[in-house]
Amino acid sequence: MQNLTRVRSTEAAVQYQAPFRDQLPYPLYFRFANMPGNASYPLHRHPWGEFVYSYSGMMEISLSSSHYLAPPQYAVWLPPGVEHRGLNRYAAVHCSLYVDAALCADLPEETTALEVTPLLRSMLEHLRSNEHVDNGHEDHLRFLHVVVDLVKVARHVGTYLPWSNDHHLDLVLSTLNENPADNRSLAELARIVGIAERTLIRRCLRDLGMPFAEWKQRLRVTRALPLLEANETIETVGTALGYSSASSFIAMFKRMTGSTPDEYRTSARR
Repeated sequence: MQNLTRVRSTEAAVQYQAPFRDQLPYPLYFRFANMPGNASYPLHRHPWGEFVYSYSGMMEISLSSSHYLAPPQYAVWLPPGVEHRGLNRYAAVHCSLYVDAALCADLPEETTALEVTPLLRSMLEHLRSNEHVDNGHEDHLRFLHVVVDLVKVARHVGTYLPWSNDHHLDLVLSTLNENPADNRSLAELARIVGIAERTLIRRCLRDLGMPFAEWKQRLRVTRALPLLEANETIETVGTALGYSSASSFIAMFKRMTGSTPDEYRTSARR
């Protein structure tokens, strides 16, 4: 596992130094690390690309104008030269694959969340289980090139949990962010913020790129992960997120993540 340099620590937060500053030791370099809750990397940039994936928990990547989330079914790609800050509110196990700029020609030109396919996830798990392999070993580098090929064709999903600067939509999103269990309909929320439901529907699609219901489910997934990792029961988690039964929560979670809550909890413990 990559050793991390702790540069500042308080009861409230832990900050780590990014492992490389000016040059990578190899054209492709893989590392993974256990991060405690409320930890971060300071604002920085580097001349290589970075693919970030969380095996458990959720990494957050902040840019000057946007915020990206990486729950376990998604990853985040950062092109070379993008100034960013990494953080996680809860404990997480994450990895980074650093890609020399010369190898980034066919990778996304903009920062984006990417869908992680079962094959890509399996390869990342293989790398995790072989953490002590020399990054400069020829076979290892060949394997990393295949990972990069899969990243090139991964589906782009924007920011996973996008936001809006629209006044009315921001009020609705903020209300749900404060209380993900809120089960009021979009029509009810539209009335509360003083806008027509159809107008709010259009703004959801325009600014979020998805229907309101999907955004709400994504929010609930992000809140469910730390509760599941803390060994809360499925019933407790479902109730905390506004579901009337464990089965309805399980169905939503599997639809959104591809695994059941118990399957996710098992994989997070590895």
